[in-house]
Amino acid sequence: MEYDIITRMNDKYMKMSKGHKAIAAYISDNYDQAVFMTAAKLGETVGVSESTVVRFATGLGYDGYPEFQKALEGWVKNKLNSVQKMDAKYGKSTQSEILNSVLSADIEKIQDTIVNLDAVAFEAAVNIILEAETVYLVGVRSCEPLADFLHFYLNMIRGNVVLVKTTSVTEMFEQMIRIGAKDAIIGISFPRYSMRTLKAMEFANDRNAKVITITDSIHSPMNLYSSCNLLARSDMVSIVDSLVAPLSVINALVVALCLKQPEQVKQNLETLEDVWNNYQVYLNDEINFIDEEPMLNYSLIKAEEE
Repeated sequence: MEYDIITRMNDKYMKMSKGHKAIAAYISDNYDQAVFMTAAKLGETVGVSESTVVRFATGLGYDGYPEFQKALEGWVKNKLNSVQKMDAKYGKSTQSEILNSVLSADIEKIQDTIVNLDAVAFEAAVNIILEAETVYLVGVRSCEPLADFLHFYLNMIRGNVVLVKTTSVTEMFEQMIRIGAKDAIIGISFPRYSMRTLKAMEFANDRNAKVITITDSIHSPMNLYSSCNLLARSDMVSIVDSLVAPLSVINALVVALCLKQPEQVKQNLETLEDVWNNYQVYLNDEINFIDEEPMLNYSLIKAEEE
């Protein structure tokens, strides 16, 4: 792994002071703006002094703020060159070759995940999710669909599941204000790691909640506050993060949870089916008319015919 500026921040984050953590969080989530800021402007934006920003830069191993800013500029340029890299890799490929290449890469990631995922950690995660009073889910940016997917199925399996949706750390803490020792949080994050997700996990850890992470490697900063690490391989194939392996791990979690308490799941699904039938959920989405009458009683008619 290249020891770039973001990696340095991730490695040192746990031992940083409160002010330095605030700077790291801002840069991680707003690198495209921070790269143009002076030390004074960055300090003003984050709410710390200019000297704190300078100490932050030297604490990461840079000679001063100018060298730190140059390193950040280089990292940003590298990220912005992703499209050029994709063109170099796939530019002369046929559509079929691109399809085969991307799918083969995803297959390789799933195979690698099978080899490296800790079965003990997986079993522990299943038990933690089942036993927690409330389960909080955090996933931002490209990981948000993963959190949405897991939330949808966890809600069918058990109650008290909170999907934390937010654009700021402040709002995130507001939604997690009741988290405690009887609860659990699942933080999902892959490179580029989200400092918002990391801070949510830090907050949950400080409140003695059980912390589970779904991330890509033992080097991920998400492991700092997690006692249960589910590792799934995720690389950037082009400008798109490959989240196939993480989704497979989430699928496995859902299946394992269902098998742990099949009667509860069956009861929940039967209740849902009753709701769908009673309120004509599907038919109300698209009302079909036959003989100028809405088919709101369609299921009853079918039952009489049968």
